[in-house]
Amino acid sequence: MTDQQELLELAIEINSLLFGNFQLSSGGTSSYYFDGRILTLNPKGAYLTAKCLLPIILNSGATYIAGPTLGADPIVSSVATISFLKNSPVNALIVRKEQKEHGGEKMIEGSFSSGSKVAVVDDTCTSGSSLFHAIKAIENEGGEVVKVLSILDRKSGGSKKIIDDGYDFFSLFVADDKGQITCNL
Repeated sequence: MTDQQELLELAIEINSLLFGNFQLSSGGTSSYYFDGRILTLNPKGAYLTAKCLLPIILNSGATYIAGPTLGADPIVSSVATISFLKNSPVNALIVRKEQKEHGGEKMIEGSFSSGSKVAVVDDTCTSGSSLFHAIKAIENEGGEVVKVLSILDRKSGGSKKIIDDGYDFFSLFVADDKGQITCNL
């Protein structure tokens, strides 16, 4: 069993991925619901997520991983930790929803310099709006986005928009129009 398959099984086991009839915030309905935070805040889930994402990030040439708060916070932290243990450090950045109005007035927490190569991640890609928010924040600070990642791609238009805008996108899991979730091997 691959790490991705083990992560998908864990998501179902700990009720991070549920099947049934669910109302979405967009107003639509879905035959499944994925709460990525349940998965990435679980010790084994955090470890497996980081273990799956780290090789992809390193292959992209990124030395930073960033994502929108709240969904990406545990992901960027676990990837940074695992990268240190593997002696291939990837620094973590967190993109705020809004620019801080006091102190350093930061939009991005963490420290990176213009020209740095960054992988942007979120737990789920639906419309892509959270990922685009993080991408634009990184680019506005002079970072180069070399990879865009999610744990689950709902295939609701977001990943297509990201790819159409010229970004290299990959998700660990993919949903089809019937609500089947599979590993994106």
